[in-house]
Amino acid sequence: MSAPALPLAAALAAGPVVLDGGLSNQLEAQGCDLSDALWSARLLADAPEEIVAAHREYVRAGARVLITAGYQASFEGFARRGLGRREAAALFGLSVALAREAAGETPVHVAASVGPYGAVQADGGEYRGRYGLTVRELERFHRPRIEALAEAGPDVLALETVPDVDEAEALLRAVEHTGLPVWLSYTVEGGRTRAGQPLADAFDLVAGRDQVIAAGVNCCTAEDASDAVGVAAGHSGKPVVVYPNGGERWDAVRHRWHGPVTFDPLAAAGWVSRGARLLGGCCRVGPEDVAQLAAALRREGC
Repeated sequence: MSAPALPLAAALAAGPVVLDGGLSNQLEAQGCDLSDALWSARLLADAPEEIVAAHREYVRAGARVLITAGYQASFEGFARRGLGRREAAALFGLSVALAREAAGETPVHVAASVGPYGAVQADGGEYRGRYGLTVRELERFHRPRIEALAEAGPDVLALETVPDVDEAEALLRAVEHTGLPVWLSYTVEGGRTRAGQPLADAFDLVAGRDQVIAAGVNCCTAEDASDAVGVAAGHSGKPVVVYPNGGERWDAVRHRWHGPVTFDPLAAAGWVSRGARLLGGCCRVGPEDVAQLAAALRREGC
């Protein structure tokens, strides 16, 4: 892999950077079965070559930041598949190595995905938050995963799809000792976190924290993402990261998406005008969408 000329924080200061899209939908397009509770993380053990192929599609589309396949992974989840802690830690590390392999000679930043507690439970809890756990308990849960990922040397940790401020606080505590830059991205609905907290309060949490290089939203509708960009910029004082879903809603009971597609790559220039600097897509946003987003930013001279 060819290393990027600038650290990601410096790249964001220079102008917008294109993120990838939904890894899961690309893996499904390749014929992968993601019905396991580990979701895409299952393929770290069973078919790592499929993860490399999916990442490569986003690099070809113009993504210059790749998010790893460990979003729904946990030591507990790997243990249920009969893997010990050493083997599980190796798979966390592999998620970073596969993204670097996929980048090839293209200068790409690798963001190690740290999903929320609710995602790891595979019960749709990331769209609710408020798990009944304390900040300290959540910190204790996340710390081993973060340590395993940090050991693999990613460029940044992506604290993503965070549904409430308590979990955000726990994650920020858990990453402090790593020395790695992080971004914090909430999942939101109707101008609030999924747990119902005002977005202003959520983004106030990262103001003044030097380790946080970007703050924003993901895994939400494009409309909610667009509304949140200005709030994120104004209250966090950080470059904004924004990567919404395609628009459909996830039915955690029936395990399927439903509803209309509302993601519009042409909206990216408007997000940039309100403070977005790291832009891409989440679930149901594919390589063709990312390619259109990257092209739209080039046309606007962003």
